[in-house]
Amino acid sequence: MRLKNLIFAIVLGGALATGIFVATKMNQPAEPLAAFIVPLPGEIPDFSLLDQTGSEVNADTFRGQWDLVFFGFTNCPDICPTTLQTLANVRRELAATGTEPLPRIVLVSVDPERDTPQLLGQYVDYFGADNLAVTGKLEEVIKLTGGLGIYFEKAPTEDGSYGVDHSAAVLVIDPNGDFSALFSAPHVVANYLHDLPLIIAAQ
Repeated sequence: MRLKNLIFAIVLGGALATGIFVATKMNQPAEPLAAFIVPLPGEIPDFSLLDQTGSEVNADTFRGQWDLVFFGFTNCPDICPTTLQTLANVRRELAATGTEPLPRIVLVSVDPERDTPQLLGQYVDYFGADNLAVTGKLEEVIKLTGGLGIYFEKAPTEDGSYGVDHSAAVLVIDPNGDFSALFSAPHVVANYLHDLPLIIAAQ
């Protein structure tokens, strides 16, 4: 009888421990799947560029809304259009589920020599409305990319032209104008749909 009671006590204790563990796991807040959360969000450095309408873009432009910022160029053969289409799909899916606020998609050109405001504006329009295109003087682009840790460099091609090697990360800028999270490539719609609401809710 004592042995039977001992076995019952062990089984009951194990069941209770398992229940507590499961309940604890269920109560834990969800974690991002892919986004890297910046421990100490950093301010965007001072710079002065132009949007697709020719209006000035500076650090204040990134305050007041959530932004998904990608650095690329219109002559980019694959990474840039693929990433921007992914972000467009993310925004559309979030809108379909009634998620608010919707983040703005921002493309900053790392090829300002060729990417005029008008050309860049036409390019971002392919990926939906309300997108922001940013270009301007190379030295101002360098101020912005340098302050955010974004790499880019001209890469000569065999035909005498050039491409641009560049970072493929998407930066999340919060409404305070701070760089608060980062998505590295490869960019997957499902990861954004899971992570962005968590990032926004934690603000």
